Amino acid sequence: MFKLAERIKQLPPYLFKEIDQKKKEIAAKGVDIIDLGIGDPDLPTPPKIVEAMVQAVRDPANHHYPSYSGMDDFKTAIAKWYEDRFSVKLDPETEVIALIGAKEGIAHIALAFINPGDLALIPAPAYPVYNSGTLFAGGRPYLLPLLKENNYLPDLASIPEEATRTAKMIWLNYPNNPTAAVADRDFFEAVVKFAHKYQIIVCHDLTYSEIAFDEYKPMSLLEINGARDIGIEFHSLSKSFNMTGWRIGFAVGSREAIKGLGSIKSNIDSGLFQAIQVAGIEALKANKENILEIKKTYARRRDIMVKGLRDSGFKVNPPRATFYLWVPVPNSYTSVNLATRLLQEAGVVVTPGNGFGYPGEGYIRLALTKDESRLLEATERIKSIGL
Repeated sequence: MFKLAERIKQLPPYLFKEIDQKKKEIAAKGVDIIDLGIGDPDLPTPPKIVEAMVQAVRDPANHHYPSYSGMDDFKTAIAKWYEDRFSVKLDPETEVIALIGAKEGIAHIALAFINPGDLALIPAPAYPVYNSGTLFAGGRPYLLPLLKENNYLPDLASIPEEATRTAKMIWLNYPNNPTAAVADRDFFEAVVKFAHKYQIIVCHDLTYSEIAFDEYKPMSLLEINGARDIGIEFHSLSKSFNMTGWRIGFAVGSREAIKGLGSIKSNIDSGLFQAIQVAGIEALKANKENILEIKKTYARRRDIMVKGLRDSGFKVNPPRATFYLWVPVPNSYTSVNLATRLLQEAGVVVTPGNGFGYPGEGYIRLALTKDESRLLEATERIKSIGL
């Protein structure tokens, strides 16, 4: 009866929606499913954050429309956290904006800077929203393959001149989802130089900056000289503080980019519930004590899963950051074939790599978002089906 808009027809099926449907079908048969497919932490939100939220909900001052750009206290807390963590000084008023989860800002930034037909340089495999946000704005994605031989970094020198001249933005995400790759200062310096040369906005998704191991500390794009002129960085409290359901994030960086994103937000939403922002302030204040325990937990889980997969014949290396494993599939499988078999015969949900873009074919992604006993059980199940 109703005809979908062309922009909807252009969108690929959302990966995790398809996975949810398959899980329901298998669970309906009575199978005990171990879900390692979606990066939703199983750990609870730290109690101090919850208590801050409870108190803020009781305060009538928080029951009204919030500012679309965020409370001054929350933005100030973000700026202080950035200075403490990255030695980057930000103006809370002009270089910080609150988001209803990082996904909201990631999806909307293209509406501020992409005209119909404009190019956006998008890595693949990658979080699907970089691509869908571009399509919603009428833009054209130009995919940058992330390959093992390049350490899953985009090869900037290989981008055709025609694409660089017409591109309006480039997306980056380090530490990376889904590959768990990391980037060093030399890479970010090259990106900033590239962006200045072609006047391209750099959109850096830094969601996983705090989930890192073995003394490794991910850096911010904004630590690079000249980055704040061309860069905007997206962050989330979801992964770092187990707050996925709270929908709280922020963006920082270029005043122009923040202003453009703010113009979209002021016309689309009414801002982030203030009580959640109060909880966000508590999260950022208590960052070190909370994060240390969370990182230790994921490090133990990483080691359990890497050993179990190696015992089953997989070639997998322990990542330095994120809570994902990016695992090459055996030669006799495609990523979908293997994911399907693991679900049907082992009751273990993993994400096929090609769902993140065609360069992800040949891999599966596993999220370390179950407790150690369930991860051990998952490795035993995988081993038992004899891949």
